[in-house]
Amino acid sequence: MRWLTRIEEWVPEQRFVNVQLRGPYAQWIHCHTFASKDGGTELGDRVAYALPLEPLTTPVHALFVRRTVERIFTHRRATIARLFGGSG
Repeated sequence: MRWLTRIEEWVPEQRFVNVQLRGPYAQWIHCHTFASKDGGTELGDRVAYALPLEPLTTPVHALFVRRTVERIFTHRRATIARLFGGSG
């Protein structure tokens, strides 16, 4: 699946926000945050998303999409921890 996103906000050493322009969601806004902590950098993610055709897709979200999004971010945390160290 092809996605197209645009960085809508960028604050060096603090955060950046990317927004889906084309992709599977009706809305996808992902805020990546960076904070100094214990001599390193703590990474954070906040995502606001919506499925197309809500409320018709509400059962699809509950049965499939929510778990998929959670798996994506679990994998992301583990990969970042493996590559850069940390608790993941």
